Amino acid sequence: MAESLHTPNPGKPRVFLTRSLARPAMDRLFAATDLSYNGDDRVLSPAELRQGIAGAVGLVSLLTDTIDADLLDGAPGLKVIANYAVGFNNIDVKAAKARGITVTNTPGVLTEATADFAWTLLMACARRLGEGERLLRRGEFKGWGPAMLLGTDVYGKTLGLIGYGRIGRALAKRATGFDMRVIYHDPADGAGAPGQTDARAVCLDELLHTADFVSLHVPYLPSTHHLLNAERLSRMKTGAYLINTARGPVVDEAALVEALASGRLAGAGLDVYEREPEVHPGLLALENAVLAPHIASATVEARTAMAMLAVDNLLAVLEGRLPPTPVV
Repeated sequence: MAESLHTPNPGKPRVFLTRSLARPAMDRLFAATDLSYNGDDRVLSPAELRQGIAGAVGLVSLLTDTIDADLLDGAPGLKVIANYAVGFNNIDVKAAKARGITVTNTPGVLTEATADFAWTLLMACARRLGEGERLLRRGEFKGWGPAMLLGTDVYGKTLGLIGYGRIGRALAKRATGFDMRVIYHDPADGAGAPGQTDARAVCLDELLHTADFVSLHVPYLPSTHHLLNAERLSRMKTGAYLINTARGPVVDEAALVEALASGRLAGAGLDVYEREPEVHPGLLALENAVLAPHIASATVEARTAMAMLAVDNLLAVLEGRLPPTPVV
């Protein structure tokens, strides 16, 4: 069982937090709530979650916490679930709504950090940085050579964005500094969202055929499960690169392994995985896959802002106010 910590605050609303957050957010929770929280840095089991939220009126959850109807039945007094993430596919939103529970998320505050990291993955793939570092650490670097680890230029290439919300538009801004042609497709409306004027909306097929770099920025929904399956991956331009900082199940990992192993795709930069934290063994064996452990928003500034927004949402509902970023 996790180490369950409790800071009694008589007369304040009882709240459960599934893992410790940035200190400024914790201080606000200590002051405003009767707080219990998981003192271990790990995902709670369903039984531990059920025990934690029993009797709580507020829950601060992480994207690694599965909040389903059965769990909610064990907390009849729950009023708000403040999810510490942009995505909320870990929560049965319909079940929460049916029980009168407000669900919130933390959009906006991690946009720039995530766009920075998507760009980091793109550059690392294009210039074979992961391969180079591994070669050097193995003691195999024997000096400069004209044909060693040749990558590809990013400058002047075409960036294709699947999803053109906040993070997609932020990545497009970064691409302009490299004089890239930016095209996008947004499954939410079939064409694209308003934004940067020099980015052009295209159909998905055109994007896959023409983009040198394809970056995913869509939520995980039933309609986006395996959005890039074997057939769509086969439509990508030969020698293209795939970047995913969205959600793992948007990509069929087995099909991606095949596309990378065959050399039809030049590389992939991934921060999320289909069965996270499990990673497809085929990806681990590939030199042309740059793999990160879901850290796109992992800056002090972004994670603190996420925590503070989650607390803002939680306290607003408990105080009878509208939360800043409600889902339902």
